[in-house]
Amino acid sequence: MTTTFALAVHGGAGTIRRSALTPELEAATHAGLRRALDAGTAVLRDGGAALDAVTAAVCALEDEPLFNAGRGAVFTSGGRQEMDAAVMNGADRRAGAVAGLFGPRNPVLAARAVMERSSHVVMIGAGAERIAREAGLAFEEASYFFTQKRWDALQEMLALAQKGETSADPAVRHGTVGAVACDRNGHLAAATSTGGMTGKAPGRVGDTPVIGAGTLADDLCAISGTGHGEVFIRFQAAAEISARMRYLGESLEAASEHVVQRVLAPNDGSGGLIAVDRHGNVALPFNSEGMYRGFVRDGAEPVTAIY
Repeated sequence: MTTTFALAVHGGAGTIRRSALTPELEAATHAGLRRALDAGTAVLRDGGAALDAVTAAVCALEDEPLFNAGRGAVFTSGGRQEMDAAVMNGADRRAGAVAGLFGPRNPVLAARAVMERSSHVVMIGAGAERIAREAGLAFEEASYFFTQKRWDALQEMLALAQKGETSADPAVRHGTVGAVACDRNGHLAAATSTGGMTGKAPGRVGDTPVIGAGTLADDLCAISGTGHGEVFIRFQAAAEISARMRYLGESLEAASEHVVQRVLAPNDGSGGLIAVDRHGNVALPFNSEGMYRGFVRDGAEPVTAIY
């Protein structure tokens, strides 16, 4: 058991080239990450549960249109927004996830509703929406989720596709938000939410709601990933970290670095992840140009970074 807490958040990996980051956008990004850290810290500081902390942190990130989740979700090739999210509680391995969802203000709350109000782990589309409505979650109109930046990114991608070209912008395949936490009782939790890939095929589901790929929490570690989702799924990125800790005795940092740099990177798995263990250690590895990230430990000032 620990008497301290730790929290880490991310807002996506490789999503802004350094050359395109204006001072105003940089300041706004740090502020958004800090708001998420503050939301989770408010729970943990008072002895609250890790699950409540990661949910609060991800809600804050979903409310921020700078990040590809909730209000800032990207568009599919069909011009719609389809959102995925997941939560997992390490103490008992309860988990809930949603995919292809549109309407709830905070998809992560819909994922938690699946965990707490059903006997299932993953629900999609209309079924997930029904549970969200039964839970009394806030819903928003399409105008709430529309951002000109995301719409323009889709138009650019569609124009390239007509010419048989693809975008070199890493934001096309990246863009997720997440949080992991260790509470004062040593319990862990993870939450992840995303709009997916710009111009993705309608119905495509990435690693975010796949337990063991983009989201995982057990009694050893809690992990939230961001990057090329198909590769995270194929190599079960989050589960691999837990397995290396459990069976090889590796530290959180060593296991996380190995998976990101030596498993994902050589297989077109650009991106990164955030992780925390039951002792409050934090790891934030990435193999892309940057990753929006931040962390805070009990008694210390929050830290946020981009590159």
